[in-house]
This record gives sequence, C-alpha cells and structure tokens, in this order.
Amino acid sequence: MKQDLIVILDLGSTQNTVLAREIRKLGVYSEIHPHDITAQELQAFGNVKGIILNGGENRVVDGQAVDVRPEIYGLGCPVMSVDHPMSKCATQLPQLPDGKTLEKFLFEDCRAQANWNMKNFIEDQVGLIRQQVGDKKVLLALSGGVDSSVVAGMLVKAVGQQLVCVHVNHGLMRKNESESVVKVFRDELHANLVYVDASERFLAKLENVQDPEQKRKIIGGEFIRVFEEEAGKLEGIEFLGQGTIYPDIIESGTKTAKMVKSHHNVGGLPEDLKFQLVEPLKQLFKDEVRACGVELGLPHDMVYRQPFPGPGLGVRCLGAITRERLEAVRESDAILREEFAKAGLDKKVWQYFTVVPEFKSVGMKNNARVFEYMVIIRAINTIDAMTASIEKVDWDVLEKVTERILSEVEGVNRVCYDMSPKPPATIEFE
Repeated sequence: MKQDLIVILDLGSTQNTVLAREIRKLGVYSEIHPHDITAQELQAFGNVKGIILNGGENRVVDGQAVDVRPEIYGLGCPVMSVDHPMSKCATQLPQLPDGKTLEKFLFEDCRAQANWNMKNFIEDQVGLIRQQVGDKKVLLALSGGVDSSVVAGMLVKAVGQQLVCVHVNHGLMRKNESESVVKVFRDELHANLVYVDASERFLAKLENVQDPEQKRKIIGGEFIRVFEEEAGKLEGIEFLGQGTIYPDIIESGTKTAKMVKSHHNVGGLPEDLKFQLVEPLKQLFKDEVRACGVELGLPHDMVYRQPFPGPGLGVRCLGAITRERLEAVRESDAILREEFAKAGLDKKVWQYFTVVPEFKSVGMKNNARVFEYMVIIRAINTIDAMTASIEKVDWDVLEKVTERILSEVEGVNRVCYDMSPKPPATIEFE
C-alpha cells in the first residue's frame, strides 16, 4: 500500500524534523528533501499529496538566499510556505502559525489519508527492497545494535536467504558484545551470519589518529573494505544493507545546515563504493525504528537495547586510541550497565555509557602519588536523538558505580558525571 506523502523542502529551517514528526503524529507520512530537488524527482515518488516550503534562519547560503525550482509550483499539488517568501507564480497560502492550520492543509487542501503506521511502512519498504534487489544478494553490516537488527528483520522478510549478515569485530565492541551477537543471530535466530575478527586490523589503522572525524572515516572506510572482501568470497552480492536512520543523515550535514559529525555509514563511506545501498530505515527516527522492530516481531530485549554508535568504543576512547584506555572504557562501561540494570535504570534511561579522555590527573593509591586517567559517565533521555536531557541518577547508584570503577578498572583514579544536555553538547563526545 503506497502511503500518502507530504514533502518538506528544506529552505533553511532548524525545525524540519519537528515539523516532520508533527505530520507523522497526525497519521500522514512525511519526508524532508533538499530545496533544489527537481519536479521530476518529486513526481517519481508517485504519491506526493502536498509540499511544504520550510524556511528559516539558514535560508542564506554563501551569501545567497536559497529557493525551490520554479517548476515545483506547477506540479498540481497544494504548496504551503513556512517562514519563506513564495514565488509570485504560486498560490499564496497562509503561513503555518499552529496545529489547526497544519491539519487543514493535510486533510482539506491535500486530501491526504491518515494511513501512516508501521504495518503499512513495512509493507511499502518490503516492496521497494524486492524491486531494488531482485534475485541478487544483500550483504548486511550487522553490529547487533537496534538499527542493524531491525534492518536485518526487514531484509529477512523481504528477501529471505538472499541476505548474508556480516558481523565485524573491529576491536571496539563492548564487553562480550560480539559473542552475544553470534549467539543471538546464528544460534537462536539461525541467520546466515559470517563472523569476522578484524580487531588487530582496525586498531593498526587507528594508531596515533586523534581527530574524531578522521577516526570515523577510517572506521567507516575499513568496514567497507572488509565487506568487499567478504562479498568477494560469495556470488551475486551487489547490495549493501545499512542501518542508517534519519538523525545520522541530519548530523552528517545538509545543504542548509552544517555538519555536526560524520556518521560512519554516511560521511564515512568511500567514494569508490562498489555496492548499491539498501537503507530502509533512513527516514525513521529512533523511536520509530523501535516501533518498526516490534511490528516485525523482533525480541523485546533486542529492540530496546542500548544504542551503540557504529564506530563503537572508538569514539568513547577520546583522542588517539590506546589499548590501555580502550580496555578502561570497555570495563567501566560494563560496570555502568550492570549497576544501572540492578537499579532498574536500564528500563528508564534512553542511553548511558562511559568515556575515557586521553589526559591524566593526579591521584593517590596505596599511599602513593599516581598519574592516571578519568572515566566520565553520561546518561541521557531523548525521544528522537535530536535533543537530549540529563538523567538525574540517584546518588547512591553513582557512588556504587564510582566505587566499582575505581577499584576494578586499571589505570583510573577519577570518575566524573557529565551534566551537559543536547544541545549544546551532542550525545557522544566525538
């Protein structure tokens, strides 16, 4: 079932995602596209019921105000302007001030149907995947995280045994993470899973690399190289499945918004990529991804597990990665997750983890002066990963976590709690 679509054209607004989510809450599917999309590209969607020109503070790029192509106004569907002067050839529709105006535009002007739900979304995506892939095989980067797991469920539904899952242990996984992935997907779900231990290879590439963007690009590029090697051992592999979601794309930069950080599956992809990408979740926010997983029938623990970045602990071992600090991150993270689970916070807090900076501080151990690293704890709550608030963790829990980290993790003499919301901070440190 092809769902009705409202297209939001990004003309410099910082509220594109807010508007998209409001439209979806009303039961109508919406997507955000660049301001210079062509009329032909819009017509190719086949189900566009209306267009919203979403202007804002970033409408001026390189000294020139951005605008849509004039032919957009001739597509025959209603057009609404939000904080953007419309073309003289367009029907002057009212600005968007409130929810009633939006509802009127959707259901009276556009005559859109409220048929946006996960069941219909999955049906649409399964059809698109089958159309794209045909009888070829898809190689999926399966980290075991929420996004890649939901993509796996979607691809199994769409193409079955044409899917080959590859789990790469890049040496930057959480404690016992790879072992868990193999157990769940190969032993319990009987997925076609290839396990690759490339930890030494990744760590060698990352040696002495300090810049976060460079680390992300190295990790993303090396992932692709590993997948290419694995694909070379198989026949018919022409597609690469990825768990890209909408916040990944937004934070990697748009034509009117500067990059926050490159995500390994967006800004980290090499230019000579040999695969066509299959990214069925790229227009979903995190909460929608989880809802999609539930609809697909995936295990609850898998769908609601802790988010984990593609570059793994590589962006939580701040600065140049060393094995000593990497192990400190891995062990402190395991302690944090264990104690949060005991306190019931694993069901309350959206994301929590530890990071270890590359600088040291003075401390005392065994009546002697030591110069060791610190562990920083971060615990946040969010709905869509675009903004985040700090969890007010009970003091007794923090004391217990601190006590264990200081006594069980080698090379650490200090524990801190990060109180920074997003924005101005991001969820991850790098």
